[in-house]
Amino acid sequence: MIDVDVLVVGAGPVGLTAASELQRRGIGCRVVDRLRARQPFAKAVGVQPRTLEIWDRMGMVREALETAIPLKGQLLYVNGEEQARIDLTLPADVPYTFAALPQYETERLLEELLVRLGGQVERGTELISFEQDDNEVRARLTSASGGTEELRARYLLGCDGAHSVVRKGLGLTFEGAALPEEYMLGDVEVDWDLPVGYTVRSSHVVDGRTDDLLVCIPLPGRRRYRMSMLTPPELSQAQQTGKDEVVHGLSGDRGPQPGQEHIQAVLDRLSPVPTTASSLRWSSVFRISHRLVDRYGQGRVFVAGDAAHIHPPTGAQGMNTGIQDAYNLAWKLAAAVRGRAGEGLLASYDTERRPVGEEVVRRTLRHARSGMKSDPDDPATMMRREAQLLVGYRGSPVVGPDGTAHDGPAPGDRAPDCGGLEYGLASFPVRLFTLLRGRDHTLLLYADDEEQPARFDEVAAAAEQAAPGLLNACAVLAPKVRAPGLRLPAVHDGLDEFRSMYGARGGEAILVRPDGYLGLRITPATGPELRTYLEMLVGT
Repeated sequence: MIDVDVLVVGAGPVGLTAASELQRRGIGCRVVDRLRARQPFAKAVGVQPRTLEIWDRMGMVREALETAIPLKGQLLYVNGEEQARIDLTLPADVPYTFAALPQYETERLLEELLVRLGGQVERGTELISFEQDDNEVRARLTSASGGTEELRARYLLGCDGAHSVVRKGLGLTFEGAALPEEYMLGDVEVDWDLPVGYTVRSSHVVDGRTDDLLVCIPLPGRRRYRMSMLTPPELSQAQQTGKDEVVHGLSGDRGPQPGQEHIQAVLDRLSPVPTTASSLRWSSVFRISHRLVDRYGQGRVFVAGDAAHIHPPTGAQGMNTGIQDAYNLAWKLAAAVRGRAGEGLLASYDTERRPVGEEVVRRTLRHARSGMKSDPDDPATMMRREAQLLVGYRGSPVVGPDGTAHDGPAPGDRAPDCGGLEYGLASFPVRLFTLLRGRDHTLLLYADDEEQPARFDEVAAAAEQAAPGLLNACAVLAPKVRAPGLRLPAVHDGLDEFRSMYGARGGEAILVRPDGYLGLRITPATGPELRTYLEMLVGT
C-alpha cells in the first residue's frame, strides 16, 4: 500500500520548489531534511530573472520582491585600480531583473509557500536507504527521536545536496574534481561609500596570475555583504581525498573558522577604499568542486540540484539551475502520479535538464579559471544567458517540430512575456505572464483578421478533449479584430507586443507548457495536429 505519492529528500531551495509545485498540483508529498532547522547562512545569494519568473508562476514573487534587493552590476578592481563597471541591464521585454536574496530567506519564503499549500517539512528526519521496483519506492527513514520508519512512495526525488544519499543509492557516477583553491566566506557590514547594489571584485595580479582575491556580494541591510576570499594558511582545511570523494561546500564545525580579523586583513589589502568590517553574522571555509551525474534518474527515483551537478559559484548559476531542475520535473511527476503522462515524459527530465547542467558546469569552470572576459558571446547574449533566459529544450522528444516560419521563439524555447493585453471588461492592460500564472498547458490562438476566430472554438475543443482538465485556451486578437461569436476567453493585443515578441501569424496555435516553455506551434491551427501532440504528451 502506497503511503505517499512523492518523497522529497532535502528542504533546500530545490526540494522546496519541487514540493511546493507538487502540492499546488494536488499531489501528496512528504519533505524530509536531516537538519533540525534552516541554516542561517547566506550561501547562494544571486537570484536570476528566470527564477523570479518561476516564482511568479508559483505565486510567491511578491514576497521575493519585498525581501530581495536589486543587483545592479559589478565593480572590477585589479591591483587597486578600477578596471570596469559592468551594469546588469536587460531588454524591456524581460519582466524581472537580477536580485540578491540570502539563501536562508529564499528557503523561508519557499517553506512558507509550501505550508500555505498544505505541506510541511519534517526536520531531523533522514533517509537511510531505499530500494525500488516497477511499482513503488521503499524508503527507510530515521526521525529526530531516533525511531525508524519504512515508507512506500510512488516516486523519490533526491534534492539532498553534494553528498546525496539518493545519488549514491542509485549508483550514479559523479565525475569531476575539486579545485585547488580554498575560500573563506563571511557575512559582514562595511562602512565604505561604494555604489549600493553593486558586487565588488578586487584582485591582486602578478605576471598574469591572481594571487589574492576579494568578492563582495550585497545583501539586504545597510551595506551588508557576503564576502569571499582566499583562505589563509592558518585556516586551511584542505586534505588529500580519494577520487570519488566529493569535497564541496561549507566546512561546518570542522577546523578553525574565520574571524572578523581574518576578513579585515583581506579588506586592508584589497578593498578599493579604506573600510572597516563589523557585525560578523557568520563565517566558514568553503571548498569548490565541479561534478555531474551520468543521468538524472533511474526508474522511479530522480536527483536535482547539487545532488546532480556542482560547480564554481561564478555567475550565481547553481541554486537557480537547481530550481529549474525541480520546476521542470514537478509538473511531469504530477502528470505521472495522475496517470496522465505519455511514454517518455518522465524520461524527458534527463533529456532536457542534463545538457543544461553540463553546460553550466563547463561555463562556470571556464569563468572561474579565466574570468567572464573569456566568454566568446557578445555582451547582450552573455547577459541573457547569465540570467538563464536562454535555457531551452529544442529537439526534446516532448516538444513539437519547428515547422512554422516566424521570428519568435520555437518549440522548446522560453515563452517570453509581453504587455498591453486587454480584456473587454477591464480598463487596464495585463501581461501575458498574468494569463499563464498558475496554469497547466495554455493554448494561445492568434487572429489578425475577423475570419480566423470562427474556427478557434472547434480547435480548442479538440485540444481539450485530448487533455481534459490539463489545458486552458485563450484567443489573442490583433487590436482591431472583433470576434462577437467566440466562446473562448479572449484578449486584445493592444500594443501589438504579442505579435511582435512571438512572430505570431494569423490563425496560429501556440501551446505553452506548465513550466513556461513552448511545446508546439502550428500554422494554421488544426484540431487533429493538436490532438496528436497532446495525446503523445498525456498518454491518452
